[in-house]
Amino acid sequence: MPEPESRQDRNARIIAEFRDNHGKVGEPFEGVPMILVHHKGRRSGVERVSPLAYQPLEGGWAIFASKGGAPTNPDWYFNLLAHPRTTIEVGDDTFDVVARETEGEERARIFAEQKRLMPVFAGYETKAVPRQIPVIVFEPAS
Repeated sequence: MPEPESRQDRNARIIAEFRDNHGKVGEPFEGVPMILVHHKGRRSGVERVSPLAYQPLEGGWAIFASKGGAPTNPDWYFNLLAHPRTTIEVGDDTFDVVARETEGEERARIFAEQKRLMPVFAGYETKAVPRQIPVIVFEPAS
């Protein structure tokens, strides 16, 4: 029996597929809007790239620190809080952006829309209780 694919190997495979196919990936993420988020380790300073589902917004992009409903936030979330000026890849385009965490009505509105677009996020929300899944918005850097 083959060994299960590590998260690092899976991410590397998804990133390569994303770049080879103009931002499109196959199963299990076929049809999911994907974004590549560059982020610098808050302690290590090491540059990393994470493939994530996103929601296009007017003037930006939203991502969700769901971590599949885990009780803790993903490392990339803390990295973006520490280093909010970063780069994202959407399709064949690369953008310099600034990340910010949403709050209140803005967060609720964006997350409700994500649950409508991708119902799996409602399950992540239920599993994550009592943690509230952070919503990060990228806006073009000026």
